[in-house]
Amino acid sequence: MNKEEIMRKAEAGEGLTEDEIKVYQHEVKPKEQKYGKYGTLAKQYIEEHNFAKLLSLAGDLPKYLHGVDDRAQDLYDTMYAQLSQKEEFKRTGDYMEDVRRLTEMQRIIEEAILNQIVYESD
Repeated sequence: MNKEEIMRKAEAGEGLTEDEIKVYQHEVKPKEQKYGKYGTLAKQYIEEHNFAKLLSLAGDLPKYLHGVDDRAQDLYDTMYAQLSQKEEFKRTGDYMEDVRRLTEMQRIIEEAILNQIVYESD
């Protein structure tokens, strides 16, 4: 049986033999998902520490992990805007002091993202 016939059978939902399934799997590569930093961390955490959640997400895992990245970006933007207004994080004109303040602000935001989004236990 040729590849076109196997693809047609698979798309029509017809039964495939074991050999046909192998041909189909070789022809149709699974779409590789690309996640951002926090989606990747969430995936790793779920795989290592919350197998029940991994099973419950099943086919929705890519959507969930992209959502983690989106929520993390939203939280980052919100917190950055809020913290930037605080006197302790405003620019001083001293390069080293400004870098120190920015680094501390990013550390606070990163900790919040990890605790509230990546390592959430719902």
